[in-house]
Amino acid sequence: MKIEANRLILDDGQSAPFRQTPNISQGRTIDPQYLVIHYTAGSSFDSSVNWLTHPDAQASAHLVIGRDGEIMQLADFTARTWHAGKSSWRGLNGLNSHSIGIELDNAGILTRTADGWRSSFQKTYPEADGMEAAHKNDGVMRGWHRYTLNQIEALVAIGSALVREYGLKDVIGHDDIAPHRKTDPGPAFPMDMVRARIMGREDDREERVKATAVLNIRSGPGTRFDKIRPPLPKGTEMIVTGEDGVWIAVTVLDGDEPTDTGWVHSHFVAEV
Repeated sequence: MKIEANRLILDDGQSAPFRQTPNISQGRTIDPQYLVIHYTAGSSFDSSVNWLTHPDAQASAHLVIGRDGEIMQLADFTARTWHAGKSSWRGLNGLNSHSIGIELDNAGILTRTADGWRSSFQKTYPEADGMEAAHKNDGVMRGWHRYTLNQIEALVAIGSALVREYGLKDVIGHDDIAPHRKTDPGPAFPMDMVRARIMGREDDREERVKATAVLNIRSGPGTRFDKIRPPLPKGTEMIVTGEDGVWIAVTVLDGDEPTDTGWVHSHFVAEV
């Protein structure tokens, strides 16, 4: 992906879908220094796009990424959108004037039920879609909606293009710049891995592993998740993109070309 005239261009050379939000500071542009990650706390990609492009929302972002990796750009990347609110970071106040905001379709905080999880807007999710963790800002154990590999891969590709175009200094969360008000993107988001991949830091080089036996690859971190393809042959190489306990998120390689993404048990892989 790349950026041209402050718009996202996809790998096929086409412009990303664009739907202009009215919720921007008209006549004001920014020189972005940071990429700020949010979750929508909404019920779907479409509903979040609809809300962020409605004047009543009084909120917006530059881009929304859906759970399948779908993308909608809502404003030029140099427009001053309304995603950060009262915020500060590294001596800067009011990060709307200094950052690009990306919203990820994610329900946010969940409550455990007998059958899985329930969101604040009363939508139910299966057990595999949630996780329990403490937020770094308050230490309280809660349920959280998991992000998808498709979302993460889309975010990394977009974030890398933004860093190349604008020379961004870092990737941070809404909960970093407004820690007393916000919890997004929360502990379900693999910030360290995403930051390392987007920023291309030398001390966080791409980790490759290979299967030490015939290996199942699943849609999530556990045997309760479905197998997403036939087992991987012994010796199959993969890029590690995240982890959850003994399970690791991987992108399967065919030579050096990425193919499937999923989760495998770390006991059955070794470093290349």
